[in-house]
Amino acid sequence: MSSNIKIKNLYGRDYYLWLQQTAQLIREGKFSELDAANLIEEIEDMGRSEKRAIKSNLVILLLHLLKYKYQPEKRTNSCKASIREHRRRLRDDFKVSPSLKRYFAEVFDECYQDGREQAADETGLAIDTFPIKSPFSLSETLDSDYLY
Repeated sequence: MSSNIKIKNLYGRDYYLWLQQTAQLIREGKFSELDAANLIEEIEDMGRSEKRAIKSNLVILLLHLLKYKYQPEKRTNSCKASIREHRRRLRDDFKVSPSLKRYFAEVFDECYQDGREQAADETGLAIDTFPIKSPFSLSETLDSDYLY
């Protein structure tokens, strides 16, 4: 059995070993032996995973910014810490992958709507309490000095 067949079979049986062997084949320049189909799928999935992280962190950040702005009597250090943490995560993602800033801008309005709905659920305030359009600009959302 050729090593190409072996590595393809390995993908479904032992993912970690498949990764290790794939890396080794690349280091050795044995490109013809790579499990190209699964390698392409994994690389594409890594991109999707990065995008999911941007959306997730942005929704949580917007949720906490809304809670901070519209429930001033309930402002906590925990809320401020969450805002700081999710800004840091986004900043770190943009340092590693600057092109994700475009994606951040593309999904901002969608994420705001999700954060708005979640803020209504978590605060018990009517959804209409939170404006339909984000009261925070993209730059304010990421600005570590920006808090109401």
